[in-house]
Amino acid sequence: MRDCVIHNNADQKLNKTEAALRMDTWSLDCISAQQCIPRIGQILFSIICATESGIIPFWIISSMIVARKFGPNVCRLRIPWRPFSTDAAAKSSTSNAGNPEQETEGEQYDVAIVGGGMVGLALACSLASRPLTKHLNIAIIDSNPALGRKHLIKKDDLPDPRILVLGNMSRSNDMRIFDKMQVWDYTGLGFTKYNARDANKEVLGCVVENKVLLSSLLSRVQDTDVQNKIYPSRLNSMSILPNSSSLEVDSTSSATALFTHGRLAKLELEDGNSLYAKLVVGADGGKSRVRELAGFRTTGWNYSQNAIICTVEHAMENHCAWQRFLPAGPIALLPIGDKFSNIVWTMNPKESSEFKSMSEDDFLKAVNHALDYGYGPHPKSSVLGNAGIFSWLKGNITVSAKDCFEVPPKVVKLASERMAFPLSLRHANDYASKRVVLIGDAAHTVHPLAGQGVNLGFGDASTLSNVISEGIAVGTDIGEVSLLKKYEADRKPANVMMMAVLDGFQKAYSVDFGPLNILRAAAFHGAQYISPLKTSIISYASGQQRLPLFS
Repeated sequence: MRDCVIHNNADQKLNKTEAALRMDTWSLDCISAQQCIPRIGQILFSIICATESGIIPFWIISSMIVARKFGPNVCRLRIPWRPFSTDAAAKSSTSNAGNPEQETEGEQYDVAIVGGGMVGLALACSLASRPLTKHLNIAIIDSNPALGRKHLIKKDDLPDPRILVLGNMSRSNDMRIFDKMQVWDYTGLGFTKYNARDANKEVLGCVVENKVLLSSLLSRVQDTDVQNKIYPSRLNSMSILPNSSSLEVDSTSSATALFTHGRLAKLELEDGNSLYAKLVVGADGGKSRVRELAGFRTTGWNYSQNAIICTVEHAMENHCAWQRFLPAGPIALLPIGDKFSNIVWTMNPKESSEFKSMSEDDFLKAVNHALDYGYGPHPKSSVLGNAGIFSWLKGNITVSAKDCFEVPPKVVKLASERMAFPLSLRHANDYASKRVVLIGDAAHTVHPLAGQGVNLGFGDASTLSNVISEGIAVGTDIGEVSLLKKYEADRKPANVMMMAVLDGFQKAYSVDFGPLNILRAAAFHGAQYISPLKTSIISYASGQQRLPLFS
């Protein structure tokens, strides 16, 4: 049992994390749709989880700045609406439409959130904290039995290899900070190091385990005044009928009557329960059942890569985030408290199978090899003649030993199980249709290169909550497609742009080609030695400045 604060006092850390979330995370509820992405970065900069794991290389932000001139064209994107269609829904609807008396009356809700992960719970919390939406009746559908418990964490739990990195946020003792970050590649031609002092900051980020944040979100949902119920089951079928112009139904009619006239969606669960909702939110991940039943098509591809994640222990304390690009993919080392760090290693599927099953000693040797001299030499601070043409732009940053390349601390012990998962890029062609909307991984799955999956998901939750609130303010049915398309029009350009940038970097660093290696080295050195650029990159990544694309 490690003695770090993260696992010593479960109750205390949950309370402190929840307090931090109440103070900062839910301030996203006050954000306008246009400010969503930058503010999310300010509140939860570089959110990283295991399924969207990795660490944010700050230099990625600099490449997005050039996308400004494309912003207007991207934002003009409009997707034509198409009717809801699913065989399962049609069959269920047809069997009951003519015999409403045969239906068993189920519970009626304003919003049914399918998926009780961080993004789904974030939406529930956001709705509960808004004046116009806190009265909504919300159902959360997820088969995870842990959601039925008050606390998800036990004192003797093993470290969770799934983590998040939070920046610009109130900190508590269960969050571990890092004040520097180093990024380099296997060629040894260049590296970039970021220190908090480069931007007059105390820290670059704080790290918290996935289950800690999830437990805090769940506690927040349970403690709010909003009417909510958790269904520990899976979604089996979903039915939505066309709107009826009949004047025989109104808001006081039975759920069955409202469903028959197209005013509600009907959800049937695997445990036999059924319920009705004005709006169904698919927050159920990359293999979304809601997306499947609603008939949303997707575009994307699988990467020939898997990611291995685990928690490791060092001989000394680690306060730096490390990322090295290897021929098969990046390896990242994130501090999570005292002498512990989280490993996220991207490699081809065959290698991932071997690395997951090999002995602990062999795995530790492989990790140390990958973070040291393996695959290539260490970068030298004077590769380009002490930055060569970049030296005149150093500004006030003085090159010292702290700015030189450092070797990551050795890994001496495996502190958790090794987990592996395939990587892919997937994007729903539509986010919304009648009474159905997608958020998070259900709408978009990205490469974990910069750990932006959950970050984008929180942006979706914030924007959707805002759109629902605006709809209620003007008396609009929250399940109307015209309202939901406003959410889609706001989120899709930002998500597509981020996906394109991450996919571009994944491809650029998957090629071992001389001229391209030189260009990558130049980019590393530019970010390392051009002080105004370095300061701007840190400011953009931490949310102190907004990306030009979203200005």
